[in-house]
Amino acid sequence: MLGKIVLTILIVLLGLVWIRRHREQEQRQRSQATSATRPSTPPPLNDYRFAAYLFLALMLGTGAYLYYERWQDEHSLVTVILHRDGNQEPVRYQVPKGQLEARAFTTADGVRVTVAASERMEVIGL
Repeated sequence: MLGKIVLTILIVLLGLVWIRRHREQEQRQRSQATSATRPSTPPPLNDYRFAAYLFLALMLGTGAYLYYERWQDEHSLVTVILHRDGNQEPVRYQVPKGQLEARAFTTADGVRVTVAASERMEVIGL
């Protein structure tokens, strides 16, 4: 996930550098064509630049929101009930959703539990 964010930021920065160079070359050509007596003023913020910054802010905000939602979902607790053949009562565990695997899990207390082939695992709260 972090690699994707870094790659996206790198591509955006390279695009901004390329656009800036292209505009500087155009401004040099214009300044050579016009008289040198006129003072140069910085160009105003045009619609394309505003739209690009708005899009960038929207993408970063959306990515941060989705990352937070995924983090929150992985840290929510689910109840795992193990039914064993020899026991009358099933054993209950509280497990963070991100720690749940196919045949093993780590409880909220940090205990690693591996489910045997003869046991039945029931997950409540997915």
